[in-house]
Amino acid sequence: MYISNIKIENFRNFKVQEVIFKDGVNVIIGHNNAGKTNLLKALSLVINPDVSKRLDVDDFNKNMTFVELKNTPPKISIEVTIKKGCHEEEDDLVMVANWLTKLDTEFEAKLTYEFFLPEKEKNKYDQAMVAIDGTATDARDVAWRIIKNDFIRLYTYKVWGGNLANQAVADSESLSKFDFQFLDAIRDVERDMLTGKNTLLRNVFDFFMDYEIKSDKTKTKEEIETEIKSKKDSFVSHADNLIQALQGRMEKGKEQILSYANETGASFNNATPNFDGSISDVEMFSFLRLIIEYQTGIKVPATHNGLGYNNLIFMSLLLAKMQVNSDGSYMGSNAKVFATLVIEEPEAHLHPAMQYKFLKFLKNNKDSRKVRQIFVTTHSTHITSAVSLDEIICLHNENGEVKVGYPSKVFPLDGKSLKYVQRFLDATKSDMLFAQKVLFVEGLAEQLLMSVFAQYLDKSLEDNHVAVINVGGRYFNHFLHMFDSTKSNTILKKIVCITDIDPEYKKHPVAPIDPDEEDESKHFKKCYPFEFNANTAEYAYQQNLTPATYSAHVNISFYSQDSTYGKTLEYELVRCNPTLELLVTGVMKNQSEIKRLMKANRDGKGLDDITNLMKASEENTRIKNGINTNTTWNEKDKKEAVIASRYLNSVGKGENALELSRILLENLEKKGTAEYQEFNVPSYIAEAIESLCQ
Repeated sequence: MYISNIKIENFRNFKVQEVIFKDGVNVIIGHNNAGKTNLLKALSLVINPDVSKRLDVDDFNKNMTFVELKNTPPKISIEVTIKKGCHEEEDDLVMVANWLTKLDTEFEAKLTYEFFLPEKEKNKYDQAMVAIDGTATDARDVAWRIIKNDFIRLYTYKVWGGNLANQAVADSESLSKFDFQFLDAIRDVERDMLTGKNTLLRNVFDFFMDYEIKSDKTKTKEEIETEIKSKKDSFVSHADNLIQALQGRMEKGKEQILSYANETGASFNNATPNFDGSISDVEMFSFLRLIIEYQTGIKVPATHNGLGYNNLIFMSLLLAKMQVNSDGSYMGSNAKVFATLVIEEPEAHLHPAMQYKFLKFLKNNKDSRKVRQIFVTTHSTHITSAVSLDEIICLHNENGEVKVGYPSKVFPLDGKSLKYVQRFLDATKSDMLFAQKVLFVEGLAEQLLMSVFAQYLDKSLEDNHVAVINVGGRYFNHFLHMFDSTKSNTILKKIVCITDIDPEYKKHPVAPIDPDEEDESKHFKKCYPFEFNANTAEYAYQQNLTPATYSAHVNISFYSQDSTYGKTLEYELVRCNPTLELLVTGVMKNQSEIKRLMKANRDGKGLDDITNLMKASEENTRIKNGINTNTTWNEKDKKEAVIASRYLNSVGKGENALELSRILLENLEKKGTAEYQEFNVPSYIAEAIESLCQ
């Protein structure tokens, strides 16, 4: 069986929310304060028999109006549904028998935790609320203050089993069958595991001692008990000999020690202090300590180990303890039935390679059924890139309201987008699942430059928790399935896509076509903006326009260059800064030529003067012909287009963007001085950044 879902009402940052879990590993992700820890706490309140279930006023969701508080005392409700899973143990149905809400081949049981004001106190509560001036601006704050001071101590809690309407209290014996092991992000593993004096290590030792006998399936229970008893008796016998030898060495010293007892009056009524004792194998554990032994034979205490390795050792011991807890022959009627492992931020002390190994370790333990269900919260993109989308639950907090997304459930049924995104989500790109806002771009140049552009606009993508994700082309639609707020199970967050408009053309088909010649009507080719729609009789034209599906979407927006004058990012940079030689980097081709073109434009030279400065080449002849053929643009637009075209044809995108990023940042540091050069961020990029930083 497994925990299939949890419904949370009025608990911390959860107003009303349901979260669905899977039978296996559940990786819960989200930005800071999205509610990951609160979700685990809610789960713990229901199924952890060892946690305190009493809450405080600050555990309520505070997004309640004064009218709501006045009408009804606030109540916290957390409902957990348990269903039959892929693997069923013989004690599963017995454990949940009193909580069943459905009994057939797929049984279902419910547990509901409630923290509420008893009915007998409600009249007093109503009187206190009526006395508050509901028209006052601080009425809600006053109400919460009264609840804290006068009523929270009167609140009680119950864990109900089965249908809530029946108000049947879940029996504590069945609840104790849950083994809820929680590892928080900040823990003292040295205190918890490094010596045999600790309960964890001692219990594990006791269970696994003589394990070769206990696990021998060829022996009967009586034979196992007899053989282990024989070993215990043998140990005690040897231990007694050691104690006697120790006492022999202390004989004269003991007389001296006890002489002081006679002098102080500690000996009276013929009673004399003495030393005696024995030691069992279990008691001997307290003298053991955990060490690390290297292949060279060097031994060091685990206290000298790194936090990461000690955390991994601790988790292995904890899983061993869970095996102990679930063993009926060892624990008897106290044996646990349902083992749940909950780990918060395992990456806190683990480097990326260890994170991946750790996740594999957890899955192996789940597959071997040493633990029934695993919940992991994480900020690690390395962990999310190592799991399937089916195992990820994404929490997002927008304006105080928690939303839940299930990335694997949002894609079309053909599976193409799901497979593409799963392959795409490496450790860098899976940051889109954690960020509060996402900026999708087509290529590396945009990815490297967007943060710099934001700084020129006095904005910060980092401060606004924006992840810039390079999708490597026009593949936005694959990813937008995960964020489409018009559909269920998606992740509701602000998404902005910046895309090149990329005008293209191709010949209209003409029959008959010579089979030996390439059919130019099959494929579109790139063209310059000034060539677009220049010859519609002979050519078909197209641009990369915003997908109609997202043209008026509530949380997804597209930004692109001007449909008349735009082409690509590099083209647009120079079209908006046609005299800024700062943009000519040392890794470009044709540096001298482009600087001459920019200087001529700055000096007010005419179009012909500028085009005459261009080198002789087939592509430059095309640019000149296209510019001269265009009859709708003015001279200023044409001059800018010529320089932008030469710049575009001279850059290598990745290398140039990296160098340009450095140059622009250095220029920005000079702002306010005479050396600073004005740089204009292209308008479509400025609009995109403005929308993200609102």
